[in-house]
Amino acid sequence: MRAFWKPHRIVMALIALAIVVWSVLTLRWDWVPNYLGLAAQGIWRTIWLLATSIVLGMALAIPLGLAQAVGPRILAWPARTFCTVIRGTPLLLQLWLLYYGLGSLFPTIPWIRQSEFWPILRQAWPYGLLALTLSFAGYEGEVMRGAFKGVPKGQLEAARAMGMPRLTILRRIWLPQALHRALPTLGGETVLQLKATPLVATITVVDIYAVASRVRQDTFITYEPLLLLAVVYMAITGIIVLGFRWFEQRIPSRVA
Repeated sequence: MRAFWKPHRIVMALIALAIVVWSVLTLRWDWVPNYLGLAAQGIWRTIWLLATSIVLGMALAIPLGLAQAVGPRILAWPARTFCTVIRGTPLLLQLWLLYYGLGSLFPTIPWIRQSEFWPILRQAWPYGLLALTLSFAGYEGEVMRGAFKGVPKGQLEAARAMGMPRLTILRRIWLPQALHRALPTLGGETVLQLKATPLVATITVVDIYAVASRVRQDTFITYEPLLLLAVVYMAITGIIVLGFRWFEQRIPSRVA
């Protein structure tokens, strides 16, 4: 506990407290009760987009990294091309291409319009989720490539010599160590993914950023919604950081 309260942290805490007191006493907050329900929905949608895109993105990033690390050329080249394209183009461009491209193409295909998926495909959030997922997979696919290559080959060769099947080696030795090596980077990428979620507001998805923009348009109050928005993002970021630190401490050191 004493280690936490170092001089620079005490100064930062005092500055933060002074900013909070100044904000409460001098700024307008009478609009907050009118938008609490909408803000709660926006926060939930932001967290949902973040968590879902990370889970789906990692599910895609692992085979992408594995294909680049040891896969044959027929798998390695498409995986490398995908990661290069995703990392080389802005997320906003990818989002608009999916929304205004696929979103404009699907209505012209009769069997899609008549399918049970059309009520979902006509909304904006699937395209936002797809763009965030592909973006995360492209970056993490490259991270997982390095993580897979970083696992000592001697351990893999020893497992093969013991007669372990390839899937067992991947599940029990290779993948756990690769994930452990990628965990610090994964934490940073998750924070960056959170900061990328406001882009979905450009295709009418109502996340927490879109709620702040609506408050500004309805009330012509600018600074207060942005300050609260910053607090929300900082709080979620703090939870992410603490969560990944907890995972890093709980993973057995022998896995590293």
